[in-house]
Amino acid sequence: MEELEQLRMTLRTTLRKEIRDKVRAFYEVGHAEPIDFRPGQDQVHYAGRVFDADEIETLVDSALDFWLTAGRFTEEFESGLGDFLGAESVLTVNSGSSANLVAMSTLTSTKLGIRRIRPGDEVITVAAGFPTTVNPIIQNNAVPVFVDVQLGTYTPTLGAIEAAIGSKTKAVMIAHTMGVPLDLHDLRILCDRHGLWLVEDNCDALGSRYDGQYTGTFGHLASLSFYPAHHITMGEGGAVITNDDELARIARSFRDWGRDCYCSGGENNTCGKRFSQQFGTLPRGYDHKYVYSHIGYNLKITDMQAAVGCAQLRKLPRFIGDRKRNHARLGAGLARHADKLILHSAPPEADPAWFGYVITVRPDSGLKRFDVVGALESARIETRNLFCGNLLRHPAYQDIAHRVVGSLENTDVITTNTFFIGVYPGLSDPMIDHILAVFDQVLG
Repeated sequence: MEELEQLRMTLRTTLRKEIRDKVRAFYEVGHAEPIDFRPGQDQVHYAGRVFDADEIETLVDSALDFWLTAGRFTEEFESGLGDFLGAESVLTVNSGSSANLVAMSTLTSTKLGIRRIRPGDEVITVAAGFPTTVNPIIQNNAVPVFVDVQLGTYTPTLGAIEAAIGSKTKAVMIAHTMGVPLDLHDLRILCDRHGLWLVEDNCDALGSRYDGQYTGTFGHLASLSFYPAHHITMGEGGAVITNDDELARIARSFRDWGRDCYCSGGENNTCGKRFSQQFGTLPRGYDHKYVYSHIGYNLKITDMQAAVGCAQLRKLPRFIGDRKRNHARLGAGLARHADKLILHSAPPEADPAWFGYVITVRPDSGLKRFDVVGALESARIETRNLFCGNLLRHPAYQDIAHRVVGSLENTDVITTNTFFIGVYPGLSDPMIDHILAVFDQVLG
């Protein structure tokens, strides 16, 4: 019997290697890229997945395990990303939007006592962002308080945030727009001084640094997205980052149906008190694995997604370097048009892992965004608006409870005059040359 099992193990190992070798061979044939870029004919994407045989190999390797829920690849990915960021806890979820939802929901837990966010409490944010930064605030019955952003960095000033703090303020939840960090050092001091939670929406900023420290590690909680447009991808997916053990345990509860138990899949009695505790009015000793302390969700990823993420994570330093180089090339080439365009910038303390290159057509330039974007799109260069512009001008947000502090003047300029183009690692030098040539043609 032992000899038969040994034979099976040897055969499995041999077959797995053969399959992996075949997968790598398939990549060379099935995913070959065109050799030469044809300006005006080939699409220049604003973002996209960048991968090679490694991602397909690890994906198939996980499929051979047929462990369809979170497993060994998930553990490897969470551990590796935590090591990269210097974060104690990385909790994977099924999207960046879910990461924001889990992060904000975590702060409503009764386990946090008087610091919990209750219905009617306020959370400071910006209107010039993506809906899923703001939606969890509304979905948890809190009130978003909107402040304006600066043109160029597209982030708010510390003064604007401080001016928005009121008697009901409990948290600040803002994204590092397009990879440009907020003034994180002073913002965390401000939050601590006022007893506020700080949630970093880091979905567009994986690998960005402020004062040498990675964004996503300054706040009490942070979110990441692994959608194909982002710095690394697993198709769909996201993560919640924290260095606080209590917040990590609460976040896991919200992600895992709201259960109180924090055992990983396949584990039992991690706390050592599975059948000896009292919860609510349940019978004493009720099985801890089936005790629910929050109104939660099921937002876990699959191990196949995590397998792709593991391969992507090994490429992250190169991806970050490519984004910085592409952004720098675009900035240098567009500098001659600074009289007509507000160019993308960052504070001196910031070292962004740029998500895109953001451009605002100067209101006094005599140009319209449509003129520039139309020329780029006609030349097969993809553009995107800077997310929603002013979120409060969209139908879904017309009747929400909210507060605005100061004007949203710049946010309205963004709504009419701002767009971005790509800097992702899939861009080649000839593509960037083509982009700059079209700008020169349009702007003179």
